[in-house]
Amino acid sequence: MSEWWTYSLSDFLMFSPRTYYRLFELYNLAIWPWQLLAIAGGLGVLALWLRGGRWHGRAIAAILAAAWLWVAWAYLLVRFDTINWAARYFAAGFAAEAMLLIWSGLICDRLQMQRERWNAAKVSGLGLFGFALFVWPLIGLPVGRPIVQAEIFGVAPDPTAVATLGVLLGARRIRWELMIIPLIWCAISAATLWTMRSPDFFLPLVAAALVIVIAIRAAVLSLAARSG
Repeated sequence: MSEWWTYSLSDFLMFSPRTYYRLFELYNLAIWPWQLLAIAGGLGVLALWLRGGRWHGRAIAAILAAAWLWVAWAYLLVRFDTINWAARYFAAGFAAEAMLLIWSGLICDRLQMQRERWNAAKVSGLGLFGFALFVWPLIGLPVGRPIVQAEIFGVAPDPTAVATLGVLLGARRIRWELMIIPLIWCAISAATLWTMRSPDFFLPLVAAALVIVIAIRAAVLSLAARSG
């Protein structure tokens, strides 16, 4: 029997890249046209963010929570669990993030978005959100994956996590408690894609790194402003 340190990540992969992306294809076909509602929800978040208002943070939190709950059930628990035994634990994490968004953003109204000020955090957050909403579904096309395998905000885990990080980065105050699960998911996804040798493996990792750097910078600047 080989020692544990002789194994690599690929030895623990329970599915092939073809199976992984075929699952997205079957999933997208099964839930059509719910993708249109998910995209409309993403556009709604963007509009609410740019308009601002006392109740808009609560509405954004509700939309994001619905997206995380849908991914937890419809994709992770019902579909991904058929090829990965860990999917049920991922689903629990996504459901936990939805509950955190409901509690912190909807009930306690702590997710208030920046509207007047344009700074690095807001610009980066909007950029990440726009990338997750508009570009992420198309990233498979250059490497030969059909559009029916597209990963879309609100129905697929990666763009949902990255879009949420973008929103959290653009909030008036950094909510680290809401960032932890999306950041963990980005690391898990990057490791999975890297193990499958997918050329887009770096995207969740870069998104997570950018969020961490910008969030720390914003927190330091905020602390300096208070102490000054």
